[in-house]
Amino acid sequence: MPAGTVTLYEANLDDMSLQALAGATLKLALVGSGYTPDDSTGGDDLWADASANEIANGNGYATGGATLASVAVIAIANGWKIDSDDVEWTASGGSIPAWRYGVLYVAGTLFGKTNPLIGYFVGDAAPADVPATTDGNPLKITAPANGWFAVTQ
Repeated sequence: MPAGTVTLYEANLDDMSLQALAGATLKLALVGSGYTPDDSTGGDDLWADASANEIANGNGYATGGATLASVAVIAIANGWKIDSDDVEWTASGGSIPAWRYGVLYVAGTLFGKTNPLIGYFVGDAAPADVPATTDGNPLKITAPANGWFAVTQ
């Protein structure tokens, strides 16, 4: 399943830079429909703002989501973009629960904040919940062809 368009959390946008994210541990977590993203300037800025709505741990999904592998911070005309390998979980011992949003965040301290949010995307274009992934099946989130997101001036 391709990731949808990533919306950046404006509360951290002024702090984001190529240098700040290079070498940071970036994660993708899945949250349910109980979460309402607030991407305004004074809105959500920490993983703690979304984590209460994270899908349940177990059955192939681990609390906190997956660490993005092969993260590349790439300079582009008038800015930069973030890319990585695709993210995949495999349902095991039961189903990975239904989810609505994929949330990108930094694991650790950055911008003087603990686990700052970067952006989110809606898993289903409707938007509706992405159905549970049944036991034995993969849940693969394909990184967008042009990277997760770009920041330009």
